[in-house]
Amino acid sequence: MRDRVEPAFFDRLYAEAADPWAFASSPYERAKYEATLAALPEGPIGSALEVGCSIGVLTERLAARCERLLAVDVAKAALARASERLAGHANVTLERRELPEAFPPGPFALIVCSEVLYYLDPPAFEAMLGAVDGALLPGGSLLAVHWRHATGTYPLRGDEVHARLAERFGAPALSAPTDDYALDRFDRPA
Repeated sequence: MRDRVEPAFFDRLYAEAADPWAFASSPYERAKYEATLAALPEGPIGSALEVGCSIGVLTERLAARCERLLAVDVAKAALARASERLAGHANVTLERRELPEAFPPGPFALIVCSEVLYYLDPPAFEAMLGAVDGALLPGGSLLAVHWRHATGTYPLRGDEVHARLAERFGAPALSAPTDDYALDRFDRPA
């Protein structure tokens, strides 16, 4: 088991490249974002949290569906780029936070964790699930999307993340996996 990926890892990535995962240009990312948006609960979303917003590509798309969106990331450079991208979106607040330690209290009708939870080691992952559980409104949704293939960087694999989410939150209300990523929405009873 690998240790938790520390914030300095992300600071180095963004120092080396403005968009280290090609969020703004990758066909894979574009298709994943379309699937993520299609998996959102129907209707307007009052308050939402996006964990690990990076440079704000998905954030920009989520903003159109949310009355209030708090988007957080640990990397200062990523948030600076997200701030430029989201300058015209008054309903979006960007904050630098290290999670789970500085998890915002909520409450949130939607929490989106796209390709972030596998960076946490098991103790931090369990603390994160507790924080999500405490911040999610009755009737709210947790939407999780994670890369399924092995890497040398992440302490957890995407399928392992989603299996643990199902153990904590029950069977997903919506599941739309591909060969490359797991995508599940867990809905809390109203």
